[in-house]
Amino acid sequence: MSSQHQTPLFDGLKQHAAKQTVPFHIPGHKRGTGMDPEFRHFIGENLLSIDQINIEPLDDLHHPHGIIDEAQKLAAEAFSSDYTFFSVQGTSGAIMSMIMAVCGPNDKIIVPRNVHKSIMSAVVFSGAKPVFIHPELDRDLGISHGVSVNSVAKAIRNHEDAKALLMINPTYFGISADLETIVETAHHYNIPVLVDEAHGVHIHFHEELPVSAMQAGADMSATSVHKLGGSLTQSSVLNVQGELISRSRVQTVMSMLTTTSTSYPLLASLDTARRYLAVNGRQALTNTIKLAEDTRKQLNAIPGIYCPGRELLDGKTRFDFDPTKLIISLRDLQIDGYQIEQELRREYNIEVELSDLYNLLCILTPGDTEKTAGRLVQAIKQIAAKYFRAEKPVTDQLNVDIPNIPILTLSPREAFYSETEIVPLTESAGRISAEFIMIYPPGIPIFIPGEIIENENIDYILKNKESGLPVQGLEDTTLKNIRVIRRQEAIR
Repeated sequence: MSSQHQTPLFDGLKQHAAKQTVPFHIPGHKRGTGMDPEFRHFIGENLLSIDQINIEPLDDLHHPHGIIDEAQKLAAEAFSSDYTFFSVQGTSGAIMSMIMAVCGPNDKIIVPRNVHKSIMSAVVFSGAKPVFIHPELDRDLGISHGVSVNSVAKAIRNHEDAKALLMINPTYFGISADLETIVETAHHYNIPVLVDEAHGVHIHFHEELPVSAMQAGADMSATSVHKLGGSLTQSSVLNVQGELISRSRVQTVMSMLTTTSTSYPLLASLDTARRYLAVNGRQALTNTIKLAEDTRKQLNAIPGIYCPGRELLDGKTRFDFDPTKLIISLRDLQIDGYQIEQELRREYNIEVELSDLYNLLCILTPGDTEKTAGRLVQAIKQIAAKYFRAEKPVTDQLNVDIPNIPILTLSPREAFYSETEIVPLTESAGRISAEFIMIYPPGIPIFIPGEIIENENIDYILKNKESGLPVQGLEDTTLKNIRVIRRQEAIR
C-alpha cells in the first residue's frame, strides 16, 4: 500500500519548475514573463511556474502512465475505488462522462427528477431516455429530498432493461437516501448505479457522515473535490469500481469531453487535496461537525429561525444527514431568503451558498472557525430581530410553493433538436419546452426539453424572478420568451 502522504503529481511539477527550463512551447506566458504584469504579480510566480502543458516529464491526463497515473492510483486507494479519474472539467464533466460511458441512443436511465442540469445535458448528448423517479417534496422547508427504496425498486421492475440508475447522494442540502439498499436492489438486476456525489467528497472520510458512494457499493461516482474537499474550483474526480463498468470505455469518453490543454494547477490541487483528506480529513471533519452542531444550536435559539438537524430523518427518503450543511429556514420571518442574502452581503460582508424563497444554505468546512461561524450567527440574529413578528402565527407546516414535476412527452434529445418556435413565457402553458430553465444554484431544472409547460410552474418562475432569484437557462435572458416545439399542422 502506498503512503497517502505522497503527492507524486505535485512533487513532479515542483521539480520541473525548479529546473528553470527554457520553454519553446505553450502556454505562451512562459512562467508569467509574457503576460500582464499586474496579473502576474497578483497570482504569483509559484502558480505560474506549474501552469504547464503535457510535455513528457509531466505525463498526459488523456494517456496517464507517469506522475498523473501515480496520483490517480493514490486517489483510488483513498476513495476505496478500483480506479479514479481526475477531471479538470468540474463535476459536471465527470457526470457527463459517467452517463455517456454507459448510455447510448434510446437507452433508459432511471433518475430522480431533482437532478442537476449536467445530468440532463448528458441525457441530451447521449440520446438516452430518462425514467424519472419523484423525489420526496418537503412542503415545510420547500425543498426536495431523496428517493425511497420502494420507488427505486418499482422503477427497476417496470424498466428492467434500464442501462443505469443514477442517484444523488447527498443532496445539495445534505440529505441522503438509503444508498446501500438501493445499490443492492439495482445490482440484483445487474443495473449499474451511478452517483452524483457533487456535495459529498468529505463524507467518505468520517464515520459520522452519510455513507459514500464507494462505501455503498455504487459502480461510479462523480465526486466534487473542489466543493468541499479543498482543491481548486473546477477540479473533480470520477471513481469507478466493480465489474459492471468498462474502465477503458470511461477513459475514452472522458478523453472525448476533456480539453487537451489540461490545467496542471487543477491536477496538482487534486493530488494535494487527496493527501489532506486521507491524512488529516477525519480529525478536521470531527472539528467541523462539532462546529456545525454548535452553530445549529445557536441558530435555533434565534426567534423566527429554524435550522433543522437529525430530527428530519425518517429512515426512508431522509435516511441520513450531513450536519455540516446548515439549512436556515426563514419560515417565520417577513422577508424571503434572497432578500436576506442581499442584506448579508451588503451589511455584513457575508456570502451564503444558496438562497431561495424560504431558506438560506450555508456550508461549514475545515476552513471555518468559531470566529467565522460566530459572525454568521450574529448577523442572522440581528436580521431576524428586524423581521420576526411574535404575533405572526407559527405553523407546523407551511403552504410553501414547490414547482410541479412536468410530464415528459419527448426525449430531451428529440426535443432539443426538434423544429422550434419562440412564444411568450406567460402564454406557453400546454406547449412542449425545447429549453432548460432553472434556478441556479442549485441548478435543478424547472423544465427540461420535452416536458409540457404548466401554468403553476410559470407562476413559480415569475415569483422567483420577482424576488430577484437567479432564474437561468432560457436563450431570452429577460425571461419574457421561451423556445417550444413547433406545432405541426395538417397540410390542407
